[in-house]
Amino acid sequence: MIHETAIIDPSAKIAKDASIGAYSSIGKDVEIGSGTIIESNVVIHKNSKLGKDNHIYPFASIGGDPQDLKYEDEETFLKIGNNNQIREGVTINRGTAQEKGLTSIGSNNLFMAYSHVAHDCTLDDDIVLVNNVALAGVVNIAKGARLGGYTLVHQFCNIGPYSFCAMGSAVSKDIPAFVRVSGNPAIPRGLNVIGIQRLDLGKDESSLLKKFYKLVYLRKLKLDQAISEIEKEVSDFYEGKLFLDSIQSSDRGIVR
Repeated sequence: MIHETAIIDPSAKIAKDASIGAYSSIGKDVEIGSGTIIESNVVIHKNSKLGKDNHIYPFASIGGDPQDLKYEDEETFLKIGNNNQIREGVTINRGTAQEKGLTSIGSNNLFMAYSHVAHDCTLDDDIVLVNNVALAGVVNIAKGARLGGYTLVHQFCNIGPYSFCAMGSAVSKDIPAFVRVSGNPAIPRGLNVIGIQRLDLGKDESSLLKKFYKLVYLRKLKLDQAISEIEKEVSDFYEGKLFLDSIQSSDRGIVR
């Protein structure tokens, strides 16, 4: 399962049924879980832990040093969950000591060719980064988000659950849950209707999300006024709480 031309550091821990292709390099203190496929010409750098059933395509560079001038070869880390597809030319950097020291990626994500995840980013599950998406440092992306090709995300931004960034978006503010954005700078364009449909919400729940969106974006209310109105109706509506929480937790301010 390990090609004879692969270079494996003696400290690496590799599951017996993992596969490593020709001319790939596995660095110090790397862990590779069961069923993971590393194709040819891949570099997995030091202090990187990969879970089960991941598939890494040629010329990806995983767990490389952060592109941060403050970085001075401190011990920092990358953790990747299960069942992720990481396509050709993808780059994912470890954390920096000045931040969390950890870049963390969940499970069931798709990283299309040449997308980039910078230091100390945190990505949840079921996320898609289309070709050439670039995340700056300390970006947080919540479950189910979709980022179209060539989307750029400024450092410290939060991308909410089931949100959608259209092709070429330049994101410099937080995006609330379920919100669809586009442009440079990215501005709200409505709800991510397709993402909401995939959740198979009932008619009442979908209508309530639309009402919450209108309160924030279309009623010309101040943000605290819109939040107050939503709080009156959100009750135990889970998706409504996601929307509200993604607004209330924002430090950078939301796209608006």
